[in-house]
Order: sequence, then structure tokens, then C-alpha cells
Amino acid sequence: MIESGLSDRAGRRVTLRPVDDDNWRAVADVAPRDDQRAWVAALAARYLLLTMRSDVWNSLAVYADDTVVGHVMWGVDDDGSRWIGGMVIDAAEQDRGVGRAAVRTLAAWLGDQDGGHPVRLSYHPENAQAARLYTSLGFVPTGAMEDDELVVELLPSARG
Repeated sequence: MIESGLSDRAGRRVTLRPVDDDNWRAVADVAPRDDQRAWVAALAARYLLLTMRSDVWNSLAVYADDTVVGHVMWGVDDDGSRWIGGMVIDAAEQDRGVGRAAVRTLAAWLGDQDGGHPVRLSYHPENAQAARLYTSLGFVPTGAMEDDELVVELLPSARG
């Protein structure tokens, strides 16, 4: 389990846990709001399959207390940079601070693995909600694009 002591706005402790035999169905069923489907998969099941077929990506279940509320992936690129991808918070759990706590928790954990590398992620330029979230967390544009998405990074000095 990966935890940072962060909670959502309802006071629920947000943790990241391996996807396993006990929770994979709940993770697979996580679905974003309809208006977000232009930018993320309709179900987290797609990301679970991607991690099963990839040597780069690893899936984590996002929990609020003991309830699965989302999915997030992480990976390490050839240059050593750490990546966050495939984050989906269930529509019923959004706007509660779960996504913010999940990104902060995962970024801190990835940064602790090797403090010399940035933590990166990407999002579609029209996804204003993602842009606000990641900017508020200290992610800055790299100037690069990945599959029509803006690449942003959190440098070791910004992880505090």
C-alpha cells in the first residue's frame, strides 16, 4: 500500500493499493463522468488490460478509506523519468479531492524512488479540469507533446 496521510474533503484517507484478486472487478468498473470520456477510457478496465500487456505500466487501485474509487497507472521511462497515467476517478467520487490526493501520493512515492528524476504525466490540451489540477500541484509544461497530449512534469525541487 502507498499512503501519504492525505485525505479527501470528506476526511476519508486516500491510499493506493495493488490491483489484486479481491479488488480487480471494482477497479475495472470505475467509470468517469460522461463529459470526460473524450480524454479517458470509458472504464478503468481498459487501463487494467494495458498494464497486463505492457512492460512499462503498473496499475494501482485508488481507495478512499476501504472503498475503491479509482484507478491510476505508473511507469518508468527509458530516461529514468517516472510517469503517472491512466487516472480515472469514478464519477460518483469526483470533486471531493480524491484525484488530488492520489496524484500527490503517487508523485511523492515515485519521487522517493530516485529523487533525481522528474515525475511526468500528460493530458489533452482541452481538458481544462486536468490542467487546473496539475498546475495547482506544481506540474509545469515540458514543451513536449505525447499522442496529442501536453507533457508536464514535477521537478524534484517542487516535490518538497
